[in-house]
Order: sequence, then C-alpha cells, then structure tokens
Amino acid sequence: MNSSQLIRAVLLGLLVAAPSARAQAVQFTNLLRLTNQEVALKFVAPTGLNYRIDASTNLAASNEWNGLVTLQSTGVNQHTDFAARAASARFYRAQQVTNAGALTGDHLATTNGDVVIHPLYHASVVLSWNGKIIYSDPDDDAAFESRYAGLPQADLILVTHEHGDHYSPAKLTALRNVGGVIIVPQRVYNLTSFAGYRANAIALQYGQSTTVQGMTVQAVPGYNGNHVYTNNNCYVLMLGGRRLFFSGDTGDVAEIRALTDIDVAFLAMNLPFTMNWISATNCIRSMRPKVVYPYHYRDSGNFYTNPPLFKQWLGTDLGIEVRLRNWY
Repeated sequence: MNSSQLIRAVLLGLLVAAPSARAQAVQFTNLLRLTNQEVALKFVAPTGLNYRIDASTNLAASNEWNGLVTLQSTGVNQHTDFAARAASARFYRAQQVTNAGALTGDHLATTNGDVVIHPLYHASVVLSWNGKIIYSDPDDDAAFESRYAGLPQADLILVTHEHGDHYSPAKLTALRNVGGVIIVPQRVYNLTSFAGYRANAIALQYGQSTTVQGMTVQAVPGYNGNHVYTNNNCYVLMLGGRRLFFSGDTGDVAEIRALTDIDVAFLAMNLPFTMNWISATNCIRSMRPKVVYPYHYRDSGNFYTNPPLFKQWLGTDLGIEVRLRNWY
C-alpha cells in the first residue's frame, strides 16, 4: 500500500468527509447514515486501481483499524458498511493496493492476516488468506466465465456435491495449483468423472475433518427432500482462529442449527431445492454467525428468492451482519 494515498473520513453523529490535501484525486465524496444505521460510502479514485478501505471506532489507536473491503475502482465507487450499526463513531481510510494479483472483496481479520472474501456467482466464492487461495464450489457456467479472469489458482478447493452448479471437473483442472488439494464428499470421490483427481483429493464423511496447509476443514451434514443424506457436505473451514461455513445445498436441519462460533456463513436460499427466506432466517437465528452471506438464491428458471426480505425477516436484535452481494 502507498501511504501517500492515505485518506480519511470520519463519522461522528454528523457525517464529515475530510480528504487529504495530498490526495485530491482520491477522496470520500459522501458518507450517509442510513435509516437502519448502516453507512453508505461514496469514494472517488482513479479507474482501474485497487484500493483497500479500512474502518475504526478509535482514530487515536493505530492498532484498531480493520480491513473493510478491497475494491477495484470504477471511478466513482459505492460501498455499504453493514457493521457500522453498532458504532457511535466510525472512521474510514483508503489506501492504494499496489501488489499485483491482490484479491478484491470483503475483509475478515484473523490471527494471521485478513481473509479476503470474493464472491464469484451462485454458490461459487474464492478466498485469500496467508498466501493461500481457497475456492468453494467453482462452476463453469459460461454466462459468468469472465468473473474468473485474472484470479489465482487454488491451494484448496471445496466441493459440496455433484450437481453441475457446484461441481465442474473442467474448473478443477483449470484452478488447482500444483500441490493444491480438493475436498469432496465420498459420493463425488467415487464418480468416474472424478477419477483423475483422486490423487490430489480427500473424501470427507459427516463429522470427519482434515488439515490442509494450515487450514482445517470439517464436513457437516447437509440434506433435504431434494438432497439425499450423505450426498451433500456442508463445510466448516477453520483458519487463523476463524470459522467459515459453506452450506452447499441443504435445508434448515438440526446439525446446521447446532453449529456454534461461526464467524461467516454462506447460506443457500432458493426454492424448491434449498430454503425459502423464512427457513433461512430460522436457521441463521439458531446458528447465530457474526456475518451471513445469502447466496445460491436463483433457480434454473431465473426465479430469485429475495435476499433483502431475508435480511428484513432476520432483523437486527441478534447483531448478525447480513452482506448482500452481487452473485448474478
């Protein structure tokens, strides 16, 4: 990051933008406290460059800045700080990210650097952490192929089950780095189409876990009337003291509700194959992750289960942050 590009904006009851005199072309032009107490940021920066926005509740404490998001500037950029609801004071700064190949996306602090969360589409997501790249359910839908452009290869790939919107042998070939590991349910491991990947794969059954390159993965039951018990693995990925949950296709089942200490949950939400917004709300209110991403919310007929309605139903009383992202 280039310290000369540092800019700050402060939220203290009233919203005040304070661009640095040394960065006139790079500034927050508007901060707006929304009715739900989240903060909408508008940030102007040169097109095509990457910037990391950090947030803090204490301007005087240099060690209390946390990464919020890294984005590639489109000129005028907008971002919503969902976590601002609990803060009476909120400070922001932005710095240019100059290292080539840096992943854009939301940040989550860990004991060993930030996880950067980069939604791809539908049930596909890529993460970077501690020099490692992790993909979950990479898919080869031609309509979204451009979203893979320039992304790094994987040290770890999670595949929840065999359906085509979660499992693509072509993508496994294209994305797996030398030495990369693929984790799959036993049913996928046994598929003829997966035979060429078994030497680099680990099959997990419900309740089993494995450690790969400093990350631990546990398989959790995921099932409903459309997905047979044992066929679909949900996963809890543990890294840097954080726990991230990936649902794949599942209903609102007891084994998921019983999970604890989940920092981030990716929850499938479409009918008739997974959950409606009411079931998803009940599941998340039981699990109580700190952050939830509703994803997988479009079916093959282009019908969308309503993520904003899910957010409304979930409410704010449990302090769960709902991140609505562009998955389609």
